[in-house]
Amino acid sequence: MASQAPVVHLIDGSVYVFRAYYSLPPMQAPDGTPTHAAYGFTNSLIKYLTDFEPSHLAVAFDASMESFRNEVFPEYKAQRGEVPEDLEPQWGFCTDATEALGIPALEVDGFEADDIIGTLATRLADRGCRVVVVSTDKDLSQLVREDGSVTMFDLAKEVAVDADGVRQKFGVDPKQIPDYLGIVGDVVDNLPGVPGVGPKGAAAALGAFGRIEDVPADPEAWSHVDVRGAKRLATLLHEHREQALRTRELATLVCDVPGMRADLRALAWQGADAGRVETLFAELGWNRIAERIPRFG
Repeated sequence: MASQAPVVHLIDGSVYVFRAYYSLPPMQAPDGTPTHAAYGFTNSLIKYLTDFEPSHLAVAFDASMESFRNEVFPEYKAQRGEVPEDLEPQWGFCTDATEALGIPALEVDGFEADDIIGTLATRLADRGCRVVVVSTDKDLSQLVREDGSVTMFDLAKEVAVDADGVRQKFGVDPKQIPDYLGIVGDVVDNLPGVPGVGPKGAAAALGAFGRIEDVPADPEAWSHVDVRGAKRLATLLHEHREQALRTRELATLVCDVPGMRADLRALAWQGADAGRVETLFAELGWNRIAERIPRFG
């Protein structure tokens, strides 16, 4: 039965909107509204549809720059500041373009795109589907499954990442990614880790002991761990254990976002909506991009 289940592609929209914003030169709609981020993002979606011909997919977006994590830790992502002024009006174009292409555009107030993807990936994989998470966000690596039912795909590098790929990159199992981030922190999300402990130390500790709370404070218990400065690591992890546990909590995806249903019928791609594409693309001055859309419903 599992072999007959579809492959569902879940795209981290926010990542690719920002990537397009910073990689493309300015563009404007006929009315002067900035469009380059939306144009680049839409181009990426069209290319993905063309290259991979997905039968089922969705794009998840952050509903805002803040989520429930900011209530727990106000400094979460604080270094990012406000959304650039010329990007702000483009978010609506990105969701409009996604829906015009016939793809569900998903966002939930108070949660991040990662949580939406986590919820759908978990529920779909539990039902026997295969899931491809399209993103470069290391937080999403925790969703990758040992049986291959959930993998990741880096759109820019065109590289698929399975459980062995996660281990090769981070030195830990996918399920240990929250613990790993709890120790090393996350500069992108402004999450503090354990001062003085880097990726190698974190991977060694988790490889030997499994979870942050199981890492012993006694250096003698580290005698079998093949890592330099074991005594120092034991001390640092003991002194900053509570901070590491708090960061782990923030780095752990919510996989039961309220109201998020894993409805395969809603995720089935039937093709783009010709009327919506024509109206939106004309408004934005995108004269030829529609010619690359592989199928209309």
